[in-house]
Amino acid sequence: MTQATPLEGQVAVVAGATRGLGRAIAVALGEAGATVYCSGRSVRGRPSDLGRSETIDETAEMVTARGGQGIAVRTDHTDEAQVRALFERISTEQMGRLDIAVNDVWGGDPLSDWERKFWEHDLGNGLKMQERSVWSHMITSYYAAPLLTARGRGLIVEITDGWNYRYRGNLYYSLAKISAIHLAQGMAEDLKPYGVTSVALTPGFLRSEAMLDHFGVTEETWRDAVSADPHFIMSETPYLAARGLAALAADPDLHALTGGVFTSWGLSDRYGIKDVDGRSPHWGNYAKEQGFYPEGDL
Repeated sequence: MTQATPLEGQVAVVAGATRGLGRAIAVALGEAGATVYCSGRSVRGRPSDLGRSETIDETAEMVTARGGQGIAVRTDHTDEAQVRALFERISTEQMGRLDIAVNDVWGGDPLSDWERKFWEHDLGNGLKMQERSVWSHMITSYYAAPLLTARGRGLIVEITDGWNYRYRGNLYYSLAKISAIHLAQGMAEDLKPYGVTSVALTPGFLRSEAMLDHFGVTEETWRDAVSADPHFIMSETPYLAARGLAALAADPDLHALTGGVFTSWGLSDRYGIKDVDGRSPHWGNYAKEQGFYPEGDL
């Protein structure tokens, strides 16, 4: 193991690695030397119902190109049988080894109606959001935990939006994102005696593929979107949080941090992480300056 590859020899699974933060996390773990199982529903020739072009096959290839070993496994994480099969495969191929499990399954954007109160919102879509982003995380962790506890070490990461229990403007969305935090903290308590760490992680204003498409810009021209939303100036690529997570996973004092809720900008400060464009956007400081949150809430 070298300083450049602190996760060499480790095995990770990123559930929801098709695009966005999940893809970036898979790539960052690969850069650090890990073998990464990239799971999700979209593969070449068989996209998910979200209808986007990104696939887990591409993500796995990116992991390998960055120095890790990427393995794509099509998995619907709401289907227990498919999740069980994924972890059985990992156990067989890696001789029972698993070091890192990341829960980044989402798929809730097209299900969220921000203009309606919860009783006016489509109930089916609201419940499906919980299935995709809460149940799937629970199923995945259920099958990851035995591999991690058997080794007496490891890391489970819950990807969320926000760092506390504040209402996020849509009941179903808010419930899903807050649930991820509570899952991380609850699992931390159960896993603590086994040496396994559980944390939650949130990005700031994420400049994902979908967000770039929303504003009609590319990563090269993203600043053109600031005229439409001035807060976009403090946006970050998925790699800021992803690189922070890779550094966290390699921290020798990782287990002392179990139960924590981490932010991309906090990890950037902690480990000296830069975004891919060399910037260090700090959504926490910016939000405080803008008065977005109550005093003391950051």
